[in-house]
Amino acid sequence: MGQQTAEPPEEIVAFGVQSDEKPLIERAFRGHHEVRCLDVFLNEDTAPIAAGHDVICTSVNCDLNHRVLQTLAAGGTQMIAQRATGFNNIALDVAERLGLTVARVSHYSPYSVAEFAWTLAMAVNRRIVRASTRTRDFDFRLDGLMGRDLHGRTAGVIGTGKIGEAFTRIAHGFGMRLLGWDVAENPACLELGMTYVPKERLLAESDLVSLHVPLLPGTERLIDADALKSMKDDAILVNSSRGGLIDTAALVAELREGRFTGVGLDVYEAEAGLFFLDKSLEAMADDTLARLVTFPNVLVTSHQAYYTQDAVDQIIGATVRNVLDYEAGRRSENVLVPRS
Repeated sequence: MGQQTAEPPEEIVAFGVQSDEKPLIERAFRGHHEVRCLDVFLNEDTAPIAAGHDVICTSVNCDLNHRVLQTLAAGGTQMIAQRATGFNNIALDVAERLGLTVARVSHYSPYSVAEFAWTLAMAVNRRIVRASTRTRDFDFRLDGLMGRDLHGRTAGVIGTGKIGEAFTRIAHGFGMRLLGWDVAENPACLELGMTYVPKERLLAESDLVSLHVPLLPGTERLIDADALKSMKDDAILVNSSRGGLIDTAALVAELREGRFTGVGLDVYEAEAGLFFLDKSLEAMADDTLARLVTFPNVLVTSHQAYYTQDAVDQIIGATVRNVLDYEAGRRSENVLVPRS
């Protein structure tokens, strides 16, 4: 009687995988699934690659619009595991109609994003990028590099969930006055001395404003032209959450007027198709982004706040559990569209 050969594990296609992530993803799925890691993002052009795969894995810069989801469903895909907390890139109503299960990572290390938000704030406050560029040219002048003590000044935290709370703890360590705005007050932030105020007051009184809310219909362009005009001329604005929270064209208009000590942006409202890709040999067609990066008081990074080994390990671990839960018929807090 011949020896039975075990069937090979079913393959998963993972889109938008960074080179640092690939070995972590392959190791996490070992023993459960083979993983085909692709550096291309899922969109209308790449969706046919998923044909024949029951489960696919996506990143936040993949575009899962109704046409992409229809292609996935037609190709046999039944489950989408998003390696991110945000899900505004997925047409959830269409996924539900097509019977596609969708899960995300509801939380991971809040310190990764909070610490990076502070990295941006300190970098623009103390002119670190300009100073580094100068010293590489052996220009050791201090002209134009003067920053400000943050101790005793006011930090305005818009969104005081896990990440906002972590940001607030660091602000408290700096000895800052704390103002918060959110739909619900966080008891931990209150214990740190935070005062919850209307958004308008927070913007008007804060020396540093940091955004930590999700991108939802009610928060889209939360920082619009009026909000920007209400801020102090010498304020610092940091966004490490979602690009769509800020009206970027309005921000450019304010910067052209010479406003703000510094702006640190890890996200951009039109980042899809740009961030995580090498565009250095191409003409930049996005006029707003091209203008934005020319301001000496603006620092733009490419959606890397979450990108620590600790956070990525947690994200991938949660993604593996989401896939195994789907296969076992279990439902967790990470499920956005349940199995039909």
